Amino acid sequence: MSVFTLGLNHTTAPLDLRGRFAFAPEQLAPVLRQFRQRLLRAAPEAALVSTCNRTELYVAAAPRAAAELLRPAVEWLAEQGGVAPAQLQSYSYLREGREAARHAFRVASGLDSMVLGEPQILGQLKQAVRQADEAGTLGCTLHQLFQRSFSVAKEVRTATEIGAHSVSMAAAAVRLAAQLFEDLREIRILFVGAGEMIELAATHFAARGPKAMALANRTLERGEKLAGRFGAEAMRLAELPARLHEFDAVVSCTASTLPIIGLGAVERALRARRHRPMFMVDLAVPRDIEPEVGQLGDVYLYTVDDLSALVQTAGERRQAAVQQAEAIIDAGVLSFAHWMDQRATVPLIRALHRQADDWRERELRRARRRLARGDGVDAVLDQLAQGMAHKMLHGALAELHAAADAAERERLAATVARLFLRGAAPADADADEAPR
Repeated sequence: MSVFTLGLNHTTAPLDLRGRFAFAPEQLAPVLRQFRQRLLRAAPEAALVSTCNRTELYVAAAPRAAAELLRPAVEWLAEQGGVAPAQLQSYSYLREGREAARHAFRVASGLDSMVLGEPQILGQLKQAVRQADEAGTLGCTLHQLFQRSFSVAKEVRTATEIGAHSVSMAAAAVRLAAQLFEDLREIRILFVGAGEMIELAATHFAARGPKAMALANRTLERGEKLAGRFGAEAMRLAELPARLHEFDAVVSCTASTLPIIGLGAVERALRARRHRPMFMVDLAVPRDIEPEVGQLGDVYLYTVDDLSALVQTAGERRQAAVQQAEAIIDAGVLSFAHWMDQRATVPLIRALHRQADDWRERELRRARRRLARGDGVDAVLDQLAQGMAHKMLHGALAELHAAADAAERERLAATVARLFLRGAAPADADADEAPR
């Protein structure tokens, strides 16, 4: 089997383009089935990873099929984002073989993230595996790839200080808010959405003791459950335009495919606030807040890309942790490559077992017939053993006899010796057994 990864992330593609390729968790399985159906003849294994910073398609197939799948995979993914294949290729990357494994291990370990060592990606990868399994596209090779990536990530987090240098997007948002407002205890904060990122943001802001917190969500019941953990008010998403002016800070991260906070709503809110500044953080991909909002003079709007500079750390300890992590990943890649190489010989091993079983059955039938005729047991066993030995050696000896020249015969002799004589040179064999 051969593996490749086709993807785009925060280092290769702008935010708005990444938004075109974002998939909600519930979309992953149906989309993978569609991909498999499109390429049914090749029957590839496939998994799709989609986060706010990346979309990646992992594919495993027989080597020749994998090479033929590259172009259809690009065309299919471009179609999902509504762009031309050439445009997708200019913003995407392709990793094949060992490099695909290395990439997966680096992603799982948080080394390829906007936030070095961030832990959320591991849960997102596990979700991608579950969805691929549900879609019936996971397969043995990708299952091994991802399970090994989880093991590598665990070792990286326990054996290095990568996690200690992680600053989440939520923590970065709090830093920015603290630069704008003199005292975070005097502000009112609105969180839009009820997912993992909003939970993290609410946790960080709640620790600063703001004057009031509210959470708006499309499903009120889910919003109430999360809001209750922080003593926040729960409200319906439909109430947001009328109440937006009440809040000094807004943090949004939903799975909406279209912006839910428009320019007009923010302009009205600013007028009601008499142009007191608003701090807004859009952690969603695609965007929750229309980009034009950032052009308003009294709004400080930040996206996930804007936060990237704040979450980078430096220094010798960070570099040492990265180097340790890369060494662990290198070992993981070698282990996976060894497993893949072994997998390549599985068909041959199965064929050898089938042939050996066939020989065994033939010799056993012959031995039973002789025993039924009354032949001595020792003689029957001796003939059975000779029959098996001759069948096992016949192919190798025939190849030696058929060698085209001395050089080929020498190469074959060395191979036969390695397989049957445990490394002894052919000259060590009895001269009577040497090929004539």
